[in-house]
Amino acid sequence: MRSSGAGWWLAMDGTLRRARLRRGTHAAAVADARRSVDRVQPSELARQPGRPTSAARTSLSRIMTALDTNLLGTVHGGVVMKLVDEVAGAVAQRHSGGSAVTASMDEMDFLEPVRVGDLVHAHAQVNWAGRTSMEVGVQVLSEPWNEAGVPRARVATAYLVFVAVDADGRPRVVPPVLPETEEDRRRFAEAGIRRTHRLARREAIRASRRADAAAT
Repeated sequence: MRSSGAGWWLAMDGTLRRARLRRGTHAAAVADARRSVDRVQPSELARQPGRPTSAARTSLSRIMTALDTNLLGTVHGGVVMKLVDEVAGAVAQRHSGGSAVTASMDEMDFLEPVRVGDLVHAHAQVNWAGRTSMEVGVQVLSEPWNEAGVPRARVATAYLVFVAVDADGRPRVVPPVLPETEEDRRRFAEAGIRRTHRLARREAIRASRRADAAAT
């Protein structure tokens, strides 16, 4: 099962605001999420055995064609983003052992353009895992489709947050991730920093809105 669109996000109080998985527009899903709050029950929080980073590490590759280009003749950023979401979704579901949905794309940097004929590789792994959510890091590289031994260009990097869900669309507990190398440990530490910044940013925005409301 592919990862679904963003119908979940982590609230500041540690709950998951939930949009039920059903047909409908993204706006409707967000509206449902604002009206519904589901908590993970304490009985569900027994930790599972950890899984090493390499267990779910995954790569996807595809050749870019003229159908993928924009008016400038380079590949649409959205095409690269779709590949990123697909490989990240596969990693999240492999690590969690079941369905997982995209909660957010925390950050994505485009570093080099992609052109027709490029063979694009997206490499992804779980950087960090909480109770029900995971950060997946993705690195995108490109090389000519018809030449071997050419150094690969670093095209983009991205960090996505996924939430594992059960058959009823409720958040479920995921295994801890076990970093294996110094690189894995660096990624784990930096993912924790990004999470702290996400939560602080949301709280700052909430405080600003409360202050504006109080002033009117």
